Amino acid sequence: MKRALIPVTVLLLLGMSPVADAAPVTSLSALQSAIDKARPGDRVVLAAGRYDAKQPIRITRKSGVTIAAASVGGAEIYGANGFTFDSSERVTVEGFRFTHTATVSVPSSSHHIRLSRNVFQLRSPEDKHWVNVDGDDVEVDRNTFTGKSTKGVYLSIFGPSSGMAQRTRVRLNYFHNHSFAGSNGGESIRLGVSSKQRFSARAVVENNLFEKANGDPEAISVKSSDNLVRNNTIRDSKGQIVLRHGNRTRVEGNIMLGGASGIRFYGNDHVIVNNVVNGSSGNGITVGSGTVIDDTSSTGNDRPDRVLVAFNTVSGTATAIAGENKTYGPDSCVISNNVLTGSGQLVRQTQFSKFRWEGNVLWGATAGNIPSGGYRQVDPKVSGELRRPAADSPC
Repeated sequence: MKRALIPVTVLLLLGMSPVADAAPVTSLSALQSAIDKARPGDRVVLAAGRYDAKQPIRITRKSGVTIAAASVGGAEIYGANGFTFDSSERVTVEGFRFTHTATVSVPSSSHHIRLSRNVFQLRSPEDKHWVNVDGDDVEVDRNTFTGKSTKGVYLSIFGPSSGMAQRTRVRLNYFHNHSFAGSNGGESIRLGVSSKQRFSARAVVENNLFEKANGDPEAISVKSSDNLVRNNTIRDSKGQIVLRHGNRTRVEGNIMLGGASGIRFYGNDHVIVNNVVNGSSGNGITVGSGTVIDDTSSTGNDRPDRVLVAFNTVSGTATAIAGENKTYGPDSCVISNNVLTGSGQLVRQTQFSKFRWEGNVLWGATAGNIPSGGYRQVDPKVSGELRRPAADSPC
């Protein structure tokens, strides 16, 4: 029986190479030559070893090419340079260990770039970001970011001057051990900047693990609009999830254990649901207040309006839900069906104007500044680090 031949176009759609991988190259000059000659569907492989990148490794006008280490983590790129992209699309860089000094940047001229299964442990100087994304449809997945002790961001999502990078997907990464001692500028992920807050990014940050994210009070810092932050775990970290600027972001299903705080938000029309904050030394959820009512580009604090906070579980924190006392208090937010337990004052804020409180369950502490009709005091019967409900839980 003859084997059926699969057309090359079908193989490419399936993400498969139509030919066997070429033998691994064993030098950066050979790697550059192989990249320059690569055609759609090719997989260029670098053998295990340590490679001093005195010059950038350029990926120019390539489509549908994978550039990979022969074994995950087996090929280390050190020195002054690393990979650079120029008008490239659908290129994957996979399995390298990066210890060089240059930022890995995806410019706005490139799109559909994938960084996968790499280790980022750069030797960059102060104020350098490790990975910067300006292009659209970039995927950053299954990487490890570890060991940064200076100011700068592990992963910065930025974009062209006219707006935000679009549809970035950040998933299944491990962000670990950022120890910058300053008060600001060491986020694990920074999704936008103050001047871009009104632009939609439509990014998805999901299923990542953060441990000892201590470079900044913001582990995931959102400064753009229309994003999704879901199913991430943050453990033993100073950093929290912060909607610092922008509107209409959804924060869902995240787990925050230990550390300094949980979730803090500013801006309008967010949805914050089904998150767990357990054992924080600070506030579980902080409802921000504003230095301005509706910001568009400044570095001030935008008053939260019409934010839904629902079905979250907060326990073992200094205060479960707390507020601030800036000039403009939050307005028209809904705090609904949350489970708040602890030993202190569960709700602490006097600036909640036009709020709707409903269906919340409080237990083990004084209620604090919450209307009597907005909660009931009953044992929710949740336990364990993840606050799982018992079979007879009333929640």
